[in-house]
Amino acid sequence: MKQPSALSALVEALRVLPGVGPKSAQRMAVHLMQHDREGAEKLGRSLLFATEHLQHCEKCNTFTEAQICEVCSDEERDPTLLCVVETPADQIMLEQTMTYRGLYFVLMGRLSPLDGIGPKEIHFDRLVRRASDGVVKEVVLATNFTNEGEATAHYLGQTLKARGLAVTRLARGVPVGGELEYVDAGTIARAMLDRRTM
Repeated sequence: MKQPSALSALVEALRVLPGVGPKSAQRMAVHLMQHDREGAEKLGRSLLFATEHLQHCEKCNTFTEAQICEVCSDEERDPTLLCVVETPADQIMLEQTMTYRGLYFVLMGRLSPLDGIGPKEIHFDRLVRRASDGVVKEVVLATNFTNEGEATAHYLGQTLKARGLAVTRLARGVPVGGELEYVDAGTIARAMLDRRTM
């Protein structure tokens, strides 16, 4: 049976979301149309509103409704610290820890030559200009601990150190509350290598 073109279009639209394959998209589309039309309308309005009102902050590249985001506008922040993250979601997670009071730069990705993502695609020139403004003293590299994230951190670190900036990298290790028998060997090895005196 051929499904209605409007339903097919909705399924295809939902497939743009990360981790959503054809079957998941089909289930979501049918659910919205069968059980939650009000939710579907709200979702549609919210998506339209976001695409019309969100832009990138001129300073840090995160999403904002203004030219400059709230974090960059906050005079209580330490402008000598600049934390580099891959995505706005990473920035939100760091903010939720309430341990960092500096500023950010959001790459909107990470180096991945096999996928055609190089320094230009992650706004590398903007980051270098921001970090070299004469105010920033330390750049904290908070890219993810994936192969691409590590390569991105290495590339950024080498370039920024060459400009005389102090560059640090997030430590990694056993999670808070984690039991060693449930932690993978690579994480335990890294925690052992990154151990500190007490």
